[in-house]
Amino acid sequence: MSEIFNIEHFLKDAALNRASDEHLKVGYPPFLRRNGFILRTSLPELTKGDIDNAVLEIAPTSIRDAILTRMDVDFMYEIKGVSRFRINYNRQMGMPALVIRNIPYKIPTLQELQLPELLETVIKHQNGIVLVTGPTGCGKSTTIASLINQINKTETKHIVTIEDPVEYVFYSEKSIISQRQVGVDTADFTDGLKYALRQDPDVLFIGEIRDKETMSAALKAAETGHLVLTTLHTNDAVQTINRIVNMFEESNRQIVRKQLAETLRATIAQKLIYSEEKKRRFPACEVMVVTPTIKDYITKDSSEDIYRLIRDNTVDDMLSMNSSLAMLADSGYISQEEALANSNDEQELEKVFRGVYQGTKAYYE
Repeated sequence: MSEIFNIEHFLKDAALNRASDEHLKVGYPPFLRRNGFILRTSLPELTKGDIDNAVLEIAPTSIRDAILTRMDVDFMYEIKGVSRFRINYNRQMGMPALVIRNIPYKIPTLQELQLPELLETVIKHQNGIVLVTGPTGCGKSTTIASLINQINKTETKHIVTIEDPVEYVFYSEKSIISQRQVGVDTADFTDGLKYALRQDPDVLFIGEIRDKETMSAALKAAETGHLVLTTLHTNDAVQTINRIVNMFEESNRQIVRKQLAETLRATIAQKLIYSEEKKRRFPACEVMVVTPTIKDYITKDSSEDIYRLIRDNTVDDMLSMNSSLAMLADSGYISQEEALANSNDEQELEKVFRGVYQGTKAYYE
């Protein structure tokens, strides 16, 4: 008789082995993701019954009917003293599957994440929008959590988060933190934002900008004196600006550009770079701070000028991705070859290594 798959034991082991994600699908053994790499476990192949039983064990009773009638459902699960887990239930070729993201209890500091110190300055604004961007699995949620907790520890604010589902759990310190889950505490992101403005907030965190309605609500919140933190799946500042503008009809895009120029405070684009020598990943960041010149470039749709200013700026706490990669290499965290392999402009980064463009190591000290 085959061994019964125990989802809780599996998740405990995965957390102890520092996995970031787990993949369960019918006909295959469980897979783990660690340091960005997918690893096949030596466990037996999973059956439909294994995954159905796992879902019954970990899904809240309130959503079990939804799982029977919908193709995709997100929910949270917690093993006390081990970790929280964000779970996506989906179907593949008609069979059930689970993709699981581990959400640790401890929220790391910016220093522990080895993020540039200049990120502490972008959350000092009293209003406007700060965007953390990057591909799936690049650490956006952890960076945002660290930024929120930095505010929580140092300032007396009311922070409202709107998430789907709630990932990191915050404990109020100097600030008050109210966490609201879409589908449980509020109908959707747009409703959550609308009503949050009546809840005396100073800082709003929107889990993700998914459509123009949520973006419009975020812009309105920023215009009315609130600091808005949120995420987008974009790779750099220019792509972020274009993605936001292109959410709207062409006839409204120039108005949106002006609105964005007035409300955007900074963009932080992030990648995680694996070091073969260190056997771990390190964050590389592009940081754009919105100066009067950047405002002008956003309004005029001058993409190349924006990128050039980020690359060449030495006085406004900006950081290009290539400069960040070069600093990681100079500090010995990654090799020059690993930096070049992760650059969107290898020729420019080679010039950085030769000293054509000058950066400062102070961001990582």
